[in-house]
Amino acid sequence: MKKLLLFSAFIVSFLSFSQVPQGISYQAIALNSSGNPVASSNIRVKLSILDQTANGTVLYSETQQKTTTAQGLFNLIIGQGTVVSGTFNTINWGTNSKFLKVEMDVTGGTNYANVGTTQLLSVPYALMAGGISGSSANESIENNQFSNFAFADNSNGVVYAFNLNTNTWIPVNAYADDTLVGSNGNFAFADNSNGKVYAFNNNSGTWILQNNAFAGNTLVTSNGNFAFADNGNGKVYAFNKNTGTWVLQNGFADDTLVSSSGNFAFADNSNGKVYAYNKNTGTWSFVNGFAGTSLITSNGSFAFADNSNGKVYVYNKNTGTWILQNAFADTTLIAAPSNK
Repeated sequence: MKKLLLFSAFIVSFLSFSQVPQGISYQAIALNSSGNPVASSNIRVKLSILDQTANGTVLYSETQQKTTTAQGLFNLIIGQGTVVSGTFNTINWGTNSKFLKVEMDVTGGTNYANVGTTQLLSVPYALMAGGISGSSANESIENNQFSNFAFADNSNGVVYAFNLNTNTWIPVNAYADDTLVGSNGNFAFADNSNGKVYAFNNNSGTWILQNNAFAGNTLVTSNGNFAFADNGNGKVYAFNKNTGTWVLQNGFADDTLVSSSGNFAFADNSNGKVYAYNKNTGTWSFVNGFAGTSLITSNGSFAFADNSNGKVYVYNKNTGTWILQNAFADTTLIAAPSNK
């Protein structure tokens, strides 16, 4: 049964937020082990809202039984099922990241297999407004916007971050030089004189150290995550705000390190490899190829043309894989971002 449901990890098609009564509209297709739709069948789905990380605290959980169409399609409203734990209407959407975990039994029973966990990247206005008594939607959104602050006292070798969540200053003994950067309430800097790089995590309210590393001036930001290339030692690091950890990839990024929607990529042209870091999986993946200066970004995905070998590659952030097309990109490789 678990083998059957693992194919469901590829079926989530979209999430959209409904109006009052509170709920999140969810649509997907159930597939069997052969990749065929589970057609016209009763299935049971378990849905859980997790706090802060993909393995975080379960704030709310429910089950729903649905009948698929001839194409295996089913629709439901999260928040209107049979409650397992928690209260949907009391979820505070304005604090921390939220993740949706989906489990399923295609026979309609309760032998659930994990389909996957996806971050909810948008805060539904109606849900946020409904969760704060006496406030309009605009007031609710404004009250949940914030900016943390940071500065370096290099004369005394201390860097401070102010966290609005805890209303406190958090110091770390280090020198920031001119490398202090911020993104989505988080901060990072390189203490190159001592071979240390630090990231401040708003969720945990702590500074996280990457020791024995030199960032130079390569520190880049993206949606609260950070990355840098220690080219002197042939290492590239990415900081994930959700897990609060630095993740190492051996390689030389030269001047090719790029970022998009919290993900990162770089070309190690000296060794003929191109790497991408995925914030959802927290891992680096690579493909053999020469990107030159053609590595481009779009909504967390990446692409490049290896014209010397007649190949074009795309890194898909949703599947976490590189996809090859044998061809020569005679014209410039372009991207067409979409908000949908």
